[in-house]
Amino acid sequence: MPKILAVLLTLALFVALPAPVSATPINAAAVTVHTVTFVNQSGQTLWVGSSVNADNSVNFTGLPRLNNGQSATVTIPEGSWPNHWRGKFFGRQGCTGQSGSTFKCAVGDCGPFADRCSLGEQPTSLAEFNFDQNDGLAPWYNVSYVNAFALPITIRANNPQAPPGSRECETMGCPENLLPYCPQANKRVGTNGVTPYCLNLNRDARTPYSDALSSHCPKAYAWSKQDAEQGNQTVRQCRNCTGFTVTFHAV
Repeated sequence: MPKILAVLLTLALFVALPAPVSATPINAAAVTVHTVTFVNQSGQTLWVGSSVNADNSVNFTGLPRLNNGQSATVTIPEGSWPNHWRGKFFGRQGCTGQSGSTFKCAVGDCGPFADRCSLGEQPTSLAEFNFDQNDGLAPWYNVSYVNAFALPITIRANNPQAPPGSRECETMGCPENLLPYCPQANKRVGTNGVTPYCLNLNRDARTPYSDALSSHCPKAYAWSKQDAEQGNQTVRQCRNCTGFTVTFHAV
């Protein structure tokens, strides 16, 4: 075959080949951006607070104030960089003052803004989550009274699809008021002098505080290493759900 003809045939074959398809992430079709709905059944007005772990998780602004009986929903910012959100939500109680200047909460205070936290939170009840698009076992969730108990919290998965017979996607926490079981040494009132809470004086060991709370609410952390105890019920995962409902119950 003449050399020039061979070159022309090669070029024709190359042009006829289909254009390459742009790469799509393998898990793109399976990605779910979750929501968290807050329900206030506490009998008082709450300001939702939030804080994150120091791992580039983006914290919230525009968090709601909830009168008793109200609810509100936020979308977890896990669908963009860094593709995870690891943090906690809590109810701020007994709040007064002007947002941005004199705003302050009696329990769960986290800075002078009504719709976001600018400081670490004061000890209170927590709803903790780990949403991670790169973790096939996530989301993970738990209720924590490790620092303090102020309000009963439950976390319920929305539209869960759990494997039959598994404990995945179970509701965590409990609606029961645990303040009556607070040891005398742990009893406190908020900065307003009237809002009660129970403060954990040693979060890293089993104490009368952790024994009292965990005996009445085993599906919540009462001390930091409780998840290492055999048979503990402190953490759950729910790989297939649309999000979660966090309910703040009455004391």
